[in-house]
Amino acid sequence: MKRIFLIAIIVLALTACSPVKPDLSGEWKLVSYGDSSSPTPALPDVDTTIKFEDGQMSGNVGCNGFGGTYELGGDQITFSGIMSTLMYCEESMMQEQGVLGVFSDSVALQIQLNGDTLIITSADGSSVVNLALK
Repeated sequence: MKRIFLIAIIVLALTACSPVKPDLSGEWKLVSYGDSSSPTPALPDVDTTIKFEDGQMSGNVGCNGFGGTYELGGDQITFSGIMSTLMYCEESMMQEQGVLGVFSDSVALQIQLNGDTLIITSADGSSVVNLALK
């Protein structure tokens, strides 16, 4: 009986220590982006959504659509293969560059998922993308 109890405790301890992948599935709306100490609010009345599903991401952060893949590992996310349309839109150009600049790095990025808010911070900590679940 003591062995079964001990085995159960070990199994519970190992389960509690195993990393849980955050669930990013769904459509997210851009709240702010840019400098991590003072992010720029997303442009009002501009379609700024990003969808994550089964390792694929797609969206629009101004006037250009984009897509690519992502991989989760613990509290890290790695983006790759990001492609975007190339229309020129003066009013949203800075927003698009700020967001896609973080996503275009194919290095691991820190993420923080808190309820319906997702904060993606660049590897060097200088840039963030703040999203809210739609």
